[in-house]
Amino acid sequence: MPNESVLSNSRLTGAEPWLALPAALAVPPGAGAICDDEGARKIGRGKAEGVFTGGPVLVAHASLTARRLGLSPPPRSSDLLDVLELWAFVRPATFCAPSPSGLALALGMAEPKGAEAQAAALRDAAATLLSELADPACPHREDAFTLAETLGRAGWSWAWRVSGALQAGPLRQRQHRGSGLDAWSRLPEWEDEAPRGEAGSAPVDSESARIRLEKLLQASGLDETRPTQSDYAAEAAYAFSPRNEEGRPRMLLAEAGTGTGKTLGYLAAASLWAERNQGAAWVSTYTRALQRQIDRESAALWPDPAERRRKTVVRKGRENYLCLLNLQDMVQAAQLGNGDLIGLALASRWALHTRDGDMTGGDFPGWLPGLFATAPSHQAGAANLVDRRGECVHAACSHYRTCFVEKTIRASRRADLVVANHALVMTQAAFDGARTARGLKQDNETAALKRIVFDEGHHLFDAADSAFSACLSGQEAAELRRWIRGPEGRGRRGRGLEQRLGDLCADNEAASKALQDAIRAAAALPGEGISGRIAPPSGEVNPVGPIEQFLMAALEQIRARTSEAASSASSEFGTECSVRPATEPLLETARGAAQALAAVEAPLLALARHLEDILDDEASELDGSARARIEGALRGLDRRARMTLPGWRSMLAALQDGGDEPDPDFVDWLSVETAFGRIHDVALRRHWIDPTVPLEAAVILPAHGVLVTSATLSDPIAEASGGDLFGMARMRTGAARLIEPARTLKVESPFDYASNSRVIVVNDVAKDDPRQTAAAMRELFLAAGGGGLGLFTAIRRLKAVYERLGPDLAKAQIPLYAQHVDPLEVGALVDIFRAEQDSCLLGTDAVRDGVDVPGRSLRLLAFDRVPWPRPDLLHKARREKFGAKGYDDALARARIAQAFGRLIRRADDRGVFVMLDAATPTRLFAALPPGTEVQRMSLVEAIEVTRDFLT
Repeated sequence: MPNESVLSNSRLTGAEPWLALPAALAVPPGAGAICDDEGARKIGRGKAEGVFTGGPVLVAHASLTARRLGLSPPPRSSDLLDVLELWAFVRPATFCAPSPSGLALALGMAEPKGAEAQAAALRDAAATLLSELADPACPHREDAFTLAETLGRAGWSWAWRVSGALQAGPLRQRQHRGSGLDAWSRLPEWEDEAPRGEAGSAPVDSESARIRLEKLLQASGLDETRPTQSDYAAEAAYAFSPRNEEGRPRMLLAEAGTGTGKTLGYLAAASLWAERNQGAAWVSTYTRALQRQIDRESAALWPDPAERRRKTVVRKGRENYLCLLNLQDMVQAAQLGNGDLIGLALASRWALHTRDGDMTGGDFPGWLPGLFATAPSHQAGAANLVDRRGECVHAACSHYRTCFVEKTIRASRRADLVVANHALVMTQAAFDGARTARGLKQDNETAALKRIVFDEGHHLFDAADSAFSACLSGQEAAELRRWIRGPEGRGRRGRGLEQRLGDLCADNEAASKALQDAIRAAAALPGEGISGRIAPPSGEVNPVGPIEQFLMAALEQIRARTSEAASSASSEFGTECSVRPATEPLLETARGAAQALAAVEAPLLALARHLEDILDDEASELDGSARARIEGALRGLDRRARMTLPGWRSMLAALQDGGDEPDPDFVDWLSVETAFGRIHDVALRRHWIDPTVPLEAAVILPAHGVLVTSATLSDPIAEASGGDLFGMARMRTGAARLIEPARTLKVESPFDYASNSRVIVVNDVAKDDPRQTAAAMRELFLAAGGGGLGLFTAIRRLKAVYERLGPDLAKAQIPLYAQHVDPLEVGALVDIFRAEQDSCLLGTDAVRDGVDVPGRSLRLLAFDRVPWPRPDLLHKARREKFGAKGYDDALARARIAQAFGRLIRRADDRGVFVMLDAATPTRLFAALPPGTEVQRMSLVEAIEVTRDFLT
């Protein structure tokens, strides 16, 4: 209920009680500000802390506000009203950057500059959102009112205002007065359709691609086709021409400089092929941001939103989508007092409005679970609400017909364009290949994977490296145990194999025995809390089972083979050592570990065979639901019993049988992961030295046409020395081994880099001194007036610079955000950075690869040092194989070029690129666009150039 002071104030002003708002608090760097009925004004930090803790008060992101005040994240309270929660209720599944500026811009207001403007904007945003609820045209007002009543009983600070706003307009009589939490019961069901069949082989000619591109540009409101973009679309058609022989795909490596418009270029050819052949063209990206960008650009193909939803499907692994059964379980637990009912209610409201249920990079507000202090196991976010553990019961689930994953899979079978990611494409292709080799049909999820566009193709090597590697660690083994046996602690949610398959095996004695044998054998796998047994702070180890004994021996070998200084220096990344020559304890425990894994693998394989027999023998009796459950179970069994477990045993066998000579195709090593000064996990790892070998076999060769495209594929240094301009790209995409050579294309950017950019190497800053780095970035950011992105190659250096940089920028009222420091995921930080034109951001590789910030919000980019590849054991093996120093140079050159490409995104962008490493070789800038000139100068000169150029 509202307090009396608020009601009294609303009567005096003549406003509705629900529209009488408390003061709003904004705490950007420096002095904060409040805005109440007397207007906006600055306040000191002490006063801001008193307002924040004394309430009632409006804020945007309570945890981030608390951090800026030096306080711990607060729990929810009736006096702390986070406007972002109100946004999530009023405009579910709608984008908003989580800050006062983000709210203002999302509501169509001007960006508020300064603390007072942000506080005023926060109050205006809250009033605007409440007024939207009061509008009779607000859709689904009855459902919103039902949920608001439930939230009121749960103590939500906005509840009575939201209910009051909804009651200000007409409300229809509600037939069912439920809690409003049961989103799973109100979602539409999917419907099966007849199979589409094999795609045709009609070609796409270059002229047709040019014509289609011209139509797409007109649909996008652009009057003319750029010649380079038209040429790109014409050449892209090659990847959509029919192949002449099996195992000889049409492959094109196409570099398109920033601003070419490559997305519409390849969409022109891809959409034509899909139309002519009644098949799905797959576009694969490395980052989530680009997936959504491609989805948005497909509006030029299908302007009608409903048609676009049918024609374009964003596809990810099932671990990215809301699991309705998990949501129901958590809601029911929260109603009994064990969970965050308010957060779950807002997640349920989102579930009713989301396009596809994607919680990681889709329309779910990733900042929502972190607004207040909530136990990790109770947070209503992706960590708890998606199926990360492979525990799906498929058709046995009561929500199977409304499942977001099942809807997306079926939609992708009918779509013309499937926008996926590299990881999904590779893992599914490998899975399909293994099934095909055993004479089974391909998985329907990727059976149509014949025409593929790999955008962000420079990441293909790294994606393959991750997809085709193996890791036997304590955490991975514990996950397998949980997948088989289910959660073994009290009060933990989850479903083991017996819960998922017990009834299917009940009438088959052999299948039931295999199931029970697997459950018993899995007891030898590590349980939760393994790090506390093999590396406790007290030093009193207590390994349980053969796997833990092996990992403890691995830890002892790492300690013996690495120095304390090396361990300390690499603590950010963990510690590693070669597995060979292996110590005697490691060899001895490896035998026991291999036997334990074999004991788990055998019954799982037997169970899979029995389930396959049931599909075959009882084909005429099985209903669709039972068949779907068995097929879903077989996918999970195949991944673990025919891929994961054999991979682990292969590593252990190589350790025992290989002597001291390493396998020429692989790198095996032992590693330790640390967190907060304690050992978190220990692992035996295996990676391909050249991961394009399995990439080629599983993905490239089975395809009919493959387009690999990026702004950075070529290597000018190689060409200058008489080599192949695309030699490195051929090697890192698998194209080098193709029987039919891949075609290549290089299209220059249309931007005027000579006029619009400056590239500076500062030659008088000691890169190993964080004080000097912080001072340099401070002066550069101030000279630019904000809009600066600082990139670091190590998290510890980032944090050291942030501590020194933050207070100085705060005095100039320039907001500073930082990855690994602020309580926000990378995507949300980039969203805020994009929204606030004069803010600054510090980050590492994830920011460099994922940021897309056109305009003045990014006008200065500063590297703390050359982004050389980290010289770990895996990289050393690859450097020896792929070209020693030249390989290192090529990787660093590509990273610098990628970072520079983030700076200039539009023809009218202006930006300064600064390298704070005096030892940077000039050759590393060779991949920058023509027209860029590298200047070496002092920091004082760099500051002057930056100020003059950008202002």
